Amino acid sequence: MPLIRILVDGYSLLHAWPELAPKSARHSAMARDALIARLEEYQAALGTPITVFFDGQSGGLSSRTKSTDPREVEVLYSKAGQTADDLIERAAYRFKAYGEVLVITDDHAERDTVQGFGGLASSCATFIAQIEGQLQQVHLDLKAHNRRERDRFQRDRSR
Repeated sequence: MPLIRILVDGYSLLHAWPELAPKSARHSAMARDALIARLEEYQAALGTPITVFFDGQSGGLSSRTKSTDPREVEVLYSKAGQTADDLIERAAYRFKAYGEVLVITDDHAERDTVQGFGGLASSCATFIAQIEGQLQQVHLDLKAHNRRERDRFQRDRSR
């Protein structure tokens, strides 16, 4: 089955990625914005929709939340009496009928639960390495493309 969506435990990923917004508290709007921006870049390179879940009643909504297309990167906050883990597990279970879902978290119990009903799960460190590798490859591909285009343009001008 194809991978149809990536479900991310937002605060778990933020805590595992201190280089992202290094001067911001991990639960701050600035840190959430930096994470969402990086996930938007990754989603654009990968093409798989991403949903990021945060604990909290949208008390500190990110400024990026309103401009993000949910078919690309969707940002959800848990309500009172819920946790992001609850929402992630429910979403993973509901999506399983449509294809593979990948859950990103460092919560071992949550990963075990998702894997127990057939979902895929990955640690935050593994996912961060995937993001950085994919974005580095996009950067290298773009650099090579620009070099080829510059060379082609210079050849055309010299004729």
